[in-house]
Amino acid sequence: QVQLVESGGGLVQAGGSLRLSCAASGRTFSTYFMGWFRQPPGKEREFVAAITSSGGRRDYSDSVKGRFTISRDNTKNILYLQMNSLKPEDTAVYSCAASRTNLHFGYDYWGQGTQVTVSS
Repeated sequence: QVQLVESGGGLVQAGGSLRLSCAASGRTFSTYFMGWFRQPPGKEREFVAAITSSGGRRDYSDSVKGRFTISRDNTKNILYLQMNSLKPEDTAVYSCAASRTNLHFGYDYWGQGTQVTVSS
């Protein structure tokens, strides 16, 4: 079982940037597909970005493409989400997740989430 802990959230003005981190426990982090998801207030969770175990392939939702960058450092067991040009619509609780199978399915392990608030 992998444990995930997000950090880096906070309050930022529109147009600003934040870098989220997801620290993972265990020796098997490098074998997992990793993803970032978010849940805006009063809405359901949605996909943000995902990355393969080696970092060779990445996928983004249309709403963040060109603004967000997902990356990972397997030597440190850390997943990152660099968020630039933030918009108020990006306000949500951001969670990282781990999958054994692929970029869009099998996310069995989740962090508790970190709040990102973008003011206009």
